[in-house]
Amino acid sequence: MNVNATLEKLQEMRLHGLARAYRESMETGMGRQVTSDELIAHMVQSEWDDRYNKKFQRLVMNARFRYKAGFEEIDYSVNRGLDKNAMLRFSSCQWISKHQVIIISGPTGSGKSFIGSALGYQACNNNYKVLYYNCSKLLDRLKIAKADGSYIREMGKIEKADLLILDDFGIKPLDSQQRLALLEILEDRHERTATIITSQLPVDKWYDLIGEPTIADAILDRLVHASHRIEIKGESMRKIKAKGENV
Repeated sequence: MNVNATLEKLQEMRLHGLARAYRESMETGMGRQVTSDELIAHMVQSEWDDRYNKKFQRLVMNARFRYKAGFEEIDYSVNRGLDKNAMLRFSSCQWISKHQVIIISGPTGSGKSFIGSALGYQACNNNYKVLYYNCSKLLDRLKIAKADGSYIREMGKIEKADLLILDDFGIKPLDSQQRLALLEILEDRHERTATIITSQLPVDKWYDLIGEPTIADAILDRLVHASHRIEIKGESMRKIKAKGENV
């Protein structure tokens, strides 16, 4: 048996995880310590893990999250009004498969973006395609896309995401083009795909922020009525961490 020839063939077939497990089994003598079924299962698992990890990294890279945020890193020790049981239910990602909306609201520095990112990472972990945008920057980008002819391509990319995260909604009022673009995004996604929106503004202030009553009604109808709400309270997490570092 020519081990090197076998490894070369596995690499040519891009079975990198299997090749690594095969090499390790030869070097450690594992093949003599386990049954053939166990050895095959081990090598298949290595290949599966290799492909899963590469896909996860690709999904995370394409999402362009603001924070690298693991779900297990969410801090429940500070009284922010977070329901740990509800958050754990969100970690299953069933709400994504049901094409639902999560609205995360709270004051500056309270951890909205981190929690949104953590939910996005969890989605990638479950093989969902995620896109993460600062809401104002996205709407400005779509205005430019209207002018240069790339609008349809940009909107198509957004529509294909299983989960769209719009961070910092409401930082500034919307103009007519931005209102229409936001409505089109939400109309394309309504009951087809999932969305997270984070905002410093309470939801009851959104109507005035959006501005035009007819469009505001249409946007809020698609967002608010059947959404899950995470309302964060308390002092800025940045301030709390800074105090802890200075003690």
